[in-house]
Amino acid sequence: MRTGYFYSLVFALLTSASVATIAAPAAKPEVGNAPVVLEVSPKMQADKVDLNQVDAPTLQRELSGIGEAKAKAIVAYRESNGPFSSIDELLEVKGIGKAILDKNREKLQVN
Repeated sequence: MRTGYFYSLVFALLTSASVATIAAPAAKPEVGNAPVVLEVSPKMQADKVDLNQVDAPTLQRELSGIGEAKAKAIVAYRESNGPFSSIDELLEVKGIGKAILDKNREKLQVN
């Protein structure tokens, strides 16, 4: 008989806890917080490197396969031969081959 009484108490306790949970109001989301929007600057969207305007450190940082020596060679070529007329003219620079040019073609522009 004691076991039946105990089970009745446990059942009553669990039933009242579940009813209280169901009857509790749902938490309202905060109205004042707007979603965070990341704005991308135009420079980050373009990501084009102008061969006729950038310096050696920028070339080294922005282009893959271009180290300090190759970046300085590109700037030296530009200073001695004038501005680049096309992206393919980059092949004339010592140390720049077709593979490096093809890898970076989408990042380059000539203005």
